[in-house]
Amino acid sequence: MASSLTCAGIVWAFLSFLCAAASCVGFFMPYWLLGSQLEKSVSFGTFRRCSYPVRDESRQMTVMVEQCGRYASFQAIPSAEWRICTVVTGLGCGLLLLVALTALMGCCVSELISRTVGRVAGGIQFLGGKCSCGGGMGM
Repeated sequence: MASSLTCAGIVWAFLSFLCAAASCVGFFMPYWLLGSQLEKSVSFGTFRRCSYPVRDESRQMTVMVEQCGRYASFQAIPSAEWRICTVVTGLGCGLLLLVALTALMGCCVSELISRTVGRVAGGIQFLGGKCSCGGGMGM
């Protein structure tokens, strides 16, 4: 198994993968905000939610749906700010994952990552990190 990466590059590749995986898990998990509503514990993030109120028209009351799931549509996300946060954070996670998987492939394939490709990947990774952090701050 030939590699075009130095020891520092291999460490960077594995740390990049771990950080990208943690970022993606954090994006998809609905535990950004925790609280209670109608005496039930609720949690939600930009992409998913758990235990949310729904209007039951047949009984003319609000009931709690005690399950986790994603929003039914992009428009079902509660506000424009959350929609922007979802897009920016998702873009950041995608960029981080793209760089991490490319770096891991560089561990196995010789001459895949040159100095220039490494610098471009670092820039893309920086942009992905800024998107992930910026999207998280928008929440």
